[in-house]
Amino acid sequence: MAEIIDGNEISKRIRGEIAAQVESLREKTGVTPGLAAVLVGNDPASEIYVARKRSACFEVGMHSEEHRLGARTTQSELLDLIGELNTDPKVHGILVQLPLPEAINEVTVLRTVSPLKDVDGFHPENMGMLMEGNPRFISCTPYGIMEIIDGLGVNVEGMDIVVVGRSNIVGKPVAAMLLNRDATVTVCHLCTKNLAHFTREAEILIVAIGCSEFIKGDMIKEGAIIIDVGINRNEKGKITGDVDFESVFPKCSHITPVPGGVGPMTIAMLLKNTLMAAEIYARG
Repeated sequence: MAEIIDGNEISKRIRGEIAAQVESLREKTGVTPGLAAVLVGNDPASEIYVARKRSACFEVGMHSEEHRLGARTTQSELLDLIGELNTDPKVHGILVQLPLPEAINEVTVLRTVSPLKDVDGFHPENMGMLMEGNPRFISCTPYGIMEIIDGLGVNVEGMDIVVVGRSNIVGKPVAAMLLNRDATVTVCHLCTKNLAHFTREAEILIVAIGCSEFIKGDMIKEGAIIIDVGINRNEKGKITGDVDFESVFPKCSHITPVPGGVGPMTIAMLLKNTLMAAEIYARG
């Protein structure tokens, strides 16, 4: 029978380690890691995410602040705020909550965040460093996925791994991280012809396409490790992943549930990146 990977439990352990490191940094340097979250508009899901991140910062002893801007905020006003946060010594990490209103250019905004405060790992400089195999800040969800794999004691060198999804937030960075560890990586997406041909060969299958219960049991390899990044609501309002848990569970060796799998790890890795940003600042 498959083992369900408890992201909440792994995240709890990591947050405990971070709390001790935050206290140590404060005692040695006087620096308290600080995270500034910027929220534009009234997106309900974004409100929930920001509240969770605020709570997580409080739990590990970090400074946390929120900057809430109205839905009619102009791009210029948002860029001015980011410019101020870039130079604020209390702020070591800047999180611009996505999605942004349509009138604001997301790419321009994310490129305005200082690469040394880009704890989401979205700035081209940090993405480029990951691609060259010398990462600084890594996108939090892929970072969390790798922590899950490491926690299983799996050496990915030479393994056949399939990533379904090619976003800049998950698919591309996690593929780069796996390649940097000498895995054999295939990246698929919704336009891939005969997708099941590839997913059935995967020793580890990572799915991040935003389609409720898309991956079925007959699409996976017996004994595969399944990492489900998706979070959707089906027609009954139930939260589901991109993987059909009921049909996949009997065939796989390990699987992340939704919720309670990858999600908690994303926030833990945001804290880890913020701590690293503060350490970089403290070193001058």
